[in-house]
Amino acid sequence: MLITLPRTASLDLNFLKVKALKPVFLKKILVAILFSSLILFSATTVRKETIKPQIPYSEKERQWVDSVFNALTPDERLGQLFMVAAYSDSAKADIKGIETLINTYHIGGIIFFQGTPLEQAQLTNHYQSLAKVPLLIGMDAEWGLSMRLDSTVRFPYAMTLGAIRSNEAILRMSAEVARQCKRLGVQINFAPVVDINSNPRNPVIGYRSFGEDKLNVAAKGVAYMRGFQSNSVLAVAKHFPGHGDTDADSHQSLPILNKTLDQLEQQELFPFRRLIQDTLRGLMVGHLAVPSFEKGKIIPSTLSKSVVTDLLKEQIGFPGLVFTDALNMKAVTKLYKPGDIEAMAIQAGNDVLLFPENVPEAVARVKKALKGKNSLQNDVDVRVKKILATKYWTGLHARKPIETESLNSDLNKPEIQAINEELYEQAITVVKNTNILVPLVHLDTTTFACVSIGLPKGNTFQEIIGNYTTVANYAIADKDTSEVALQKMIKRLSQYKVVIISLHDLNNLPGQAYGIRASSRSLIERLRTKTNVVLAVFGTPYSLKYFEKVNTLLCAYEDNEITRRLVPQVLFGALGANGRLPVTASEALKVGTGVITTSIARLGYSVPERVGMKGETLEIIDKICLRAIEDHTMPGCQVLVAKDGKVIFDKAYGYMTYDTLEPVSKHTIYDLASVTKVSATLQAIMFLHERGILDVNQKVSAYLPELAGTNKENILVRDVLMHQAGLVAFQSHWDRTITRQGWLPEYYSPEKSDKFNVEVTPGMYGTTSMRDSIWKWTIGSRLLHKPAFQEKYNFEYSDVSFYILHKIAERLLNQPIDQFLKQNFYDPLGADELLFNPLCTYGQECIAPTERDVYFRRSLIRGTVHDQGAAMMGGVAGHAGLFGTANDLAILMQMNLQKGYYGGRRYFQDNTLPTFTRSYNKGNRRGLGWDRPRNDGGGSVSEFASKNSFGHTGFTGTIVWVDPDENLVYIFLSNRVYPNPDNNKLARYGIRKRIQDWIYKSISNYQIQTASIKQ
Repeated sequence: MLITLPRTASLDLNFLKVKALKPVFLKKILVAILFSSLILFSATTVRKETIKPQIPYSEKERQWVDSVFNALTPDERLGQLFMVAAYSDSAKADIKGIETLINTYHIGGIIFFQGTPLEQAQLTNHYQSLAKVPLLIGMDAEWGLSMRLDSTVRFPYAMTLGAIRSNEAILRMSAEVARQCKRLGVQINFAPVVDINSNPRNPVIGYRSFGEDKLNVAAKGVAYMRGFQSNSVLAVAKHFPGHGDTDADSHQSLPILNKTLDQLEQQELFPFRRLIQDTLRGLMVGHLAVPSFEKGKIIPSTLSKSVVTDLLKEQIGFPGLVFTDALNMKAVTKLYKPGDIEAMAIQAGNDVLLFPENVPEAVARVKKALKGKNSLQNDVDVRVKKILATKYWTGLHARKPIETESLNSDLNKPEIQAINEELYEQAITVVKNTNILVPLVHLDTTTFACVSIGLPKGNTFQEIIGNYTTVANYAIADKDTSEVALQKMIKRLSQYKVVIISLHDLNNLPGQAYGIRASSRSLIERLRTKTNVVLAVFGTPYSLKYFEKVNTLLCAYEDNEITRRLVPQVLFGALGANGRLPVTASEALKVGTGVITTSIARLGYSVPERVGMKGETLEIIDKICLRAIEDHTMPGCQVLVAKDGKVIFDKAYGYMTYDTLEPVSKHTIYDLASVTKVSATLQAIMFLHERGILDVNQKVSAYLPELAGTNKENILVRDVLMHQAGLVAFQSHWDRTITRQGWLPEYYSPEKSDKFNVEVTPGMYGTTSMRDSIWKWTIGSRLLHKPAFQEKYNFEYSDVSFYILHKIAERLLNQPIDQFLKQNFYDPLGADELLFNPLCTYGQECIAPTERDVYFRRSLIRGTVHDQGAAMMGGVAGHAGLFGTANDLAILMQMNLQKGYYGGRRYFQDNTLPTFTRSYNKGNRRGLGWDRPRNDGGGSVSEFASKNSFGHTGFTGTIVWVDPDENLVYIFLSNRVYPNPDNNKLARYGIRKRIQDWIYKSISNYQIQTASIKQ
């Protein structure tokens, strides 16, 4: 009687043979089976009587298999059992030899090794054109095609994947690798490795295994397998019956697994059974001896009938293709001759002979073994039909030549970076967090040092840390450090509150202490007793045994640019950590260890595809910026884009000046001009408002009594913020202090003194009373004309408004605004490169020059504020004076986007930003201090920006813009005023707006007609 069971997520039993039973018993059995099929096989063994899965065949498949089989000669059928090695590397390729094997011996498949994608595709097309029956093309692609081919993406090792708690990302990864395989004409991936690596000294499995927990290994193996087989690429689980608990390399000698049958059932066989009971179609038998299967004899499992036929095919009931491991490996070649090996493998029950050394000899020996043995010959015919059925299932019955055009780009799609990054991110494991240091929250009260062991100073790890806070960077060379040098280093590092150590250049050899030098271990051990040490290990988790006393310990498993970029984000709370150890490192650090940490909403650093944007579209920004620089729109610039809390685009273009001698970088500091209004003064105003210290509906004279009796007495703070208070656009205060002949001596001196202590620019010092004079002139400034019938003034953008707001802020704060902002915003945020008067902290070489001022200061302005009024106030003003980098400005804007929350700290209440960023008057687009998009789509802001977006522009060629609807931050910085501020090409050509247009175009769900955007 044949009963078909429904498929479940974890089990695929297609057919069940049941002997004739009474209906009542049969009903009970069916109920029990259906119930058990919902469970992920929690039992550790599946008994001999376990239901044997079968692979269903469609009628079309059967017809194709039968027709091909019947058209083959006995020799051609026999050839289907052989899968030979080939190389696309032109230096190793033996094209004539492969051609002979196809034409003369009718081989059934090829496994490709080292080379390039294009060469492999071309050779595959050539070899397939020669074959009477399409060839099965296979590869070892455990961590992607890059395991064998250059210029392809390398995905994480299985050990890294074993640290991930969820298997969804692994499923996506394997589906992507399957897509790449199909694109390259590959039908078989010899993966996953489902050996349980319970032996830390295993020399051949190690990082290729998902770990030592059989449940985890099985679950990861199922996810990996499904990603391939759901895309019609054969997954081949290996190395049956289990290579994990061995200490010999089967490439060199025969490993021996001395375990009882019960022990094997409890451990090694468990993942294989899980995959087989799911949908596994391919399995590789390993070169290892299991004496318990052979009554004490030492026989390689590959050549053992007890293992291949009795255990795998009969007892477990595996219905798919059984592959030998490579038959050129010394585990078998040291014991048997070529030809004999293949004959023994066939007699053992293998379906496909992988990598035979001598096909002619092997064919002859297999023929001899088959001669006169009808039952074996019939069995071989069944195996040939299984191979043909696999070819049909993978689509070879309708094979088309591989298209080589755009092959490399198809194998390196940008979306792959997002998958890869997600995998590494989910694997990062906080192994210990004893003092709950991670995430590092208090940036303003902590001093940081970063020591990279095995990498030079300024590496990616240190660079990303520098995006979060000021850090002193150190590096230790490859050679062992002397005791004297160690002591000096420890003394110096002990002065910092937190020392972050990154450990690189590890290997997987336990006999070499995994490449960790004794001096490195000594440094870490001694330093941890003197200060807070945070250790990030970029390598094998087995190495953690040397550092189990470190209180804050992380494992990244691999050392590459992705992990170096991700670990700092975990340390500083841009990302949470969810990984867990896939193996036991020591008694104190057992498998499954992993502290879960959460994000505290700091900016992360990622790729566009991770947030649903198209990196290819964003590349148009390169063309816009480079063309603008070529046209002398500006000497240089920087563009930063953050979406969903991740910086996904951050590039610097051009030079400090047009002489192309000093390139700009991502750390170039720019004069932000009027961006100061929202990045400095407005932050203080919002702070005062939400604490009830400032009422925006109150008159300015309520806070500035000196305005009583003036034309500004009845002006409301709200109207000042919205630029509708009737204030003039600007005042050229500097005109009062100079003549055509030069500076008036009562205002300036070339030397600093008690009387002249306000630095306007190096070599020019204003009188001590300069600020008071400017405020007096501001008070006395005229108001705009307002028709009698109008209740309110019209909108008129005014710098004077922020002179007044600056004065209000400092009066209510009872503190200079630059000090207040540094203490309450910039330092806690980690935005150390947002500052006034940057020459007090940085050298001129870090700062983009602005105007070559020939009228007022009569010098090149570099490091002092470009705005004349702000310069006369000593560089600190409400309307201008702030300098900064794009990254630190993005941090501040991200905090505003997140309604005042950032880095585990609340800077504003939830309703403060919405209150200040909305529009209040129909005829005035402005919010309270913030600019908003124009209704007509004009100006410097993209017409695609949402109506809820807000930001500000600056005269020097800057813009910050925040779009809460798209969770987007856009920063553009330039020094377009160099050398002459009359250069208005930036606005004339709409550079800032065009860049922002393409940012919106890159958002996948944003519907914009490309034709409406100019490059």
